[in-house]
Amino acid sequence: MSSATPNENSAMPDVLIVGAGPVGAVCALALQQQSIAARVLEAQPEDARADSRTLALSHGSQLILERLGVWRRLQGVTPITRIHISQRGALGVARLSAEEVNVPALGYVLPYATLTAALKQALAEAEIAVEYGMAVTRVESDVTLATLHTDDGRSHVAPLVVVADGGRGDDAPAPKLKRDYEQMAVVCEVQTELPHANQAFERFTPEGPAALLPKGDRYALVWTARNADAERIAALADAEFLAALYRHFGGRQGQFVAASPRKTFPLKLAYVGSTAADRVVRIGNAAQTLHPVSGQGFNIGLRDAWELAALCGDTPASEIGSAAMLRTYARGRRVDVLGGVGFTDFLVRVFSNDIAPVRHARGLGLLALEMCPPLKNFVARRMIFGARG
Repeated sequence: MSSATPNENSAMPDVLIVGAGPVGAVCALALQQQSIAARVLEAQPEDARADSRTLALSHGSQLILERLGVWRRLQGVTPITRIHISQRGALGVARLSAEEVNVPALGYVLPYATLTAALKQALAEAEIAVEYGMAVTRVESDVTLATLHTDDGRSHVAPLVVVADGGRGDDAPAPKLKRDYEQMAVVCEVQTELPHANQAFERFTPEGPAALLPKGDRYALVWTARNADAERIAALADAEFLAALYRHFGGRQGQFVAASPRKTFPLKLAYVGSTAADRVVRIGNAAQTLHPVSGQGFNIGLRDAWELAALCGDTPASEIGSAAMLRTYARGRRVDVLGGVGFTDFLVRVFSNDIAPVRHARGLGLLALEMCPPLKNFVARRMIFGARG
């Protein structure tokens, strides 16, 4: 069922959004701030089971949510004030802090379900039409309008369609850039002997990076490993898992004393790009899917939504969705998106090996980052605000 029941006879919205997840919801709310009418179609039912993932939001994303009035609704958010970066079995450590960059926090950790619930409430209070349980089967477009065909046999038209469904659609275009890292992420929550004191860890190993993100009084763990190893690690009994994690990560936080059930998901790079056709634009994971190292992908998606809405607000109503507007959007996002794609791909490929000369070069790079405040500021601000810093 749906919270609104648009049909072919209802007033045409300025923008149709496919997907009511965080990126689609942020886009709809930001468009409303620009006085642009949006309607959202979501394939999942309204009472779908909440996603159990953990999100790491940058301070830049926090500012977007604050400007939309969503941030104040969120409970159980844990700030990251420091990040410790190292590589296992080699020299080189770098430390980033919010104080050095003059921001209240480098990022924030919260459950995905917490954010989606707050956004759903914001959409309802803003009276933005959202139709749940409505899967889009086909997208057609020409120079004047885009048409969405849904699984109930209806058609929906608008000058602009924003695809924010995470790339799940059957008609998603082939990626322009694609890489299978042959890795999986093992995710869970872990309790450490020492309190986290709002410090996150990014630990690079030849098998892949491992990240500990402060979440409540625990850590959210993202342990990257090759596919077969990840499946084996996830299946370990708790005591064996905690011992293996200690051997892998080290004892900077003391012993690992408890762990929640583990889940795994494959890690791939897929860059589709912003535009697929006239009057259609793709944002978030529908445009690019990144490796989770450094936590860039989701935050890039929120910036996609925010900047697209801002551009729509700056565009004459008659030109919203035009080829010229979509070219401007794609051009404006290229540096940020490709910068994030290149940065995460570089980290995975350079740090996921045990070649001695590369290992020493990595150590020197981390040492340079630690010893050079301008370089540290440059890297931190681009992690927070994107490639344009």
